[in-house]
Amino acid sequence: MEWLNVSILSLRYVNNNIVFIWQYIFYGVHVELKYHLCFKEVILQKLMMLREEGCMTTFMSHDTVQTRYWHILADGRVQCDLCPRFCKLHNEQRGLCFVRQNLDNQIVMTSYGRSSGFAIDPIEKKPLNHFLPGTPILSFGTAGCNLACKFCQNWDISKSREMDTLMSKASPDAIAKAALAHGCDSVAYTYNDPVVFHEYAIDTAQACRELGIKSVAVSAGYVCEQPRAEFYAWMDAANIDLKAFTEHFYHHITGGHLQPVLDTLKYIKHETSVWLELTTLIIPDENDSEAELEAMTQWVVENLGNDVPMHFTAFHPDWKMQDKPHTPIQSLLRAREIALKNGVHYAYIGNAHDKAADSTYCHSCGAILIGRDWYELSEWNLEATGCCRFCGERCAGVFNAKAGDWGAKRQAVVIG
Repeated sequence: MEWLNVSILSLRYVNNNIVFIWQYIFYGVHVELKYHLCFKEVILQKLMMLREEGCMTTFMSHDTVQTRYWHILADGRVQCDLCPRFCKLHNEQRGLCFVRQNLDNQIVMTSYGRSSGFAIDPIEKKPLNHFLPGTPILSFGTAGCNLACKFCQNWDISKSREMDTLMSKASPDAIAKAALAHGCDSVAYTYNDPVVFHEYAIDTAQACRELGIKSVAVSAGYVCEQPRAEFYAWMDAANIDLKAFTEHFYHHITGGHLQPVLDTLKYIKHETSVWLELTTLIIPDENDSEAELEAMTQWVVENLGNDVPMHFTAFHPDWKMQDKPHTPIQSLLRAREIALKNGVHYAYIGNAHDKAADSTYCHSCGAILIGRDWYELSEWNLEATGCCRFCGERCAGVFNAKAGDWGAKRQAVVIG
């Protein structure tokens, strides 16, 4: 028998045996073979034999998909062009994100359809204060990240090197249908950066759009131009982490660079219809100086306008920054005051309790428009048109005719 080409179709458990399915091309005819194997070692031996014989040209499980943004270098390595890290990989080597790999001279994503878990959150938790307030949002992430933030608050997911982290499996269609069934207005790509699960996020967003479900990206915005355009064509809202406003911070604390993030912010604001909000985690003695906050908020107003909400959130010691103290609430309130002084219409604090600083005010007459106590909404003084009911001034954002009533609860969801 002459095996001209072999590719893995799936690998799954049936009756405590491993069902190993592949196809081969036998004189131009596609044939599927099924092997019921009891021991993983047998599978590995078979794979190694096929690879050594040159019979297997593609080895992809159902979690692995081909990607578009890469090119082969003169030295034979493959460069990933998804994000500005531009990882240059030898065969079978993984990028910094860990979930994208050079496999037989192409970049593949190795975690498609797998998640670290699903939960319904209040949309204010993303945080988004001006996009469908009070509504539930189905949230999920995968594993891996294309930055190396020393302060990462989700490091167990973003820095995971164990695929066992991804215990939940769900197709894009299943996620969209689950959101609809649970009464969620939107789905969030969050917990880790959706840049690294670009293909899975886009497919899910497409499935959601067919059912009238909105898509929300929670991202650091560290992405290249072409994939950025493809990705945000399917998003309806985004909260981007503007982690600091110095190149020193980005380079030494996150392992990235500031300018690509600023480029993403300007792109979203001026070249898409995506609703945009910003978050900055305020870290004592790292990005909390008055000069840096002045420069950041002035840049936002000059380049993005007055109506992009800014969230200043509290840091807690984590990952590789255990030596830093918690952010005092006074630092958050000072950052908010600087933003308002420099013309930002909507500035908030997060990870700290202050109802006044969590609420939304009319930038024209000063009346409270949306009262918030943590994630619970109280006052609602918006007309169905999104205008202040006292003076008629438009409040920037995307609003339903009435406030949502999901509240602060969090609900785990099993899909599939």
